[in-house]
Amino acid sequence: MSCNAFVRSSKNPITNKNPIKAATSDFVSYFSVDGFVTLDSSQGVTESSTPPRQLLDAAGVDRCLDEIALAIHARWPDESKLALVGVYRRGVPFSEALASKLLAMGRSVELGRIDITQYRDDLKTMTVLPKLEGSDIPFDLEDAVVILCDEVIYTARTSRAALEELLDFGRPRCVQIASLVDRSGRELPLTADYAGIRVDLPAHERVSVRFMSGDGRDEVFIKAWEKKTATP
Repeated sequence: MSCNAFVRSSKNPITNKNPIKAATSDFVSYFSVDGFVTLDSSQGVTESSTPPRQLLDAAGVDRCLDEIALAIHARWPDESKLALVGVYRRGVPFSEALASKLLAMGRSVELGRIDITQYRDDLKTMTVLPKLEGSDIPFDLEDAVVILCDEVIYTARTSRAALEELLDFGRPRCVQIASLVDRSGRELPLTADYAGIRVDLPAHERVSVRFMSGDGRDEVFIKAWEKKTATP
């Protein structure tokens, strides 16, 4: 079977083109978050005082996981060498959640994880290096169908790094990308073959994802960031 895209997306995508609609969507509400999202200070931005807005609650996340798992199952109904590889950090719990859904459908799924730290194209520009978690691909990639799992795809630079590292482990028959959130703004020609929800946001906003396994709850929210003002 050829490696073509099979994409399912939310019926209620949120975009910045219709702010009134976005503000009244079932997926959006306002709440406070203390200290969850952090950025390297070298990026020249600071957290805005504007309250975060929720894009997906726990039920919304679960609905998206169901849609993505069903799409993968439909695309590869008879595939015996299906693998999910999560990209650190939250691509890992995302892949595990998808694997649980597929296992419940009676599918056999291999699980792996990729740490792209040493493959990032911005590594030399960072003043604080990310923690090196290490990669683990405990199965043979030869002739496998691999779904790279990243909770958010945006510029696609993370996906590029993950693909490059994955191919250092072996030669899969097909590689596809699954993302819980597909955000517009590509800088590289890669796309999500499976997506839970698609969003179009201003550049100063960030999409952040929480998963029950590591954060205590499932949710997706949007937080504004502001440029730092120079100190006189």
